Amino acid sequence: MNKQEIIARIAEKSGLTKKDVETVVNAVLEEITEALRAGEKVQFVGFGTFETRKRSARTGRNPQTGETINIPEAVIPAFRAGNKLKEAVK
Repeated sequence: MNKQEIIARIAEKSGLTKKDVETVVNAVLEEITEALRAGEKVQFVGFGTFETRKRSARTGRNPQTGETINIPEAVIPAFRAGNKLKEAVK
């Protein structure tokens, strides 16, 4: 399922227009992105938590040449599913 399919389903269930739903979905995604950029956690109780995690610097290997390369430290987004979501997916 992609973003447009989600928008269509929400519009159908809510009775709102697709344009209104798209505005809301975009705003939610922007707010989650801004919170993660600021180092905050975003938690939807029962659904899950969006957070950032620090990935340590490490040594890797170029698969084409076999050359050793240094991979720098990075901050990455992560999602941890909540209990209700885990139960629903079982």
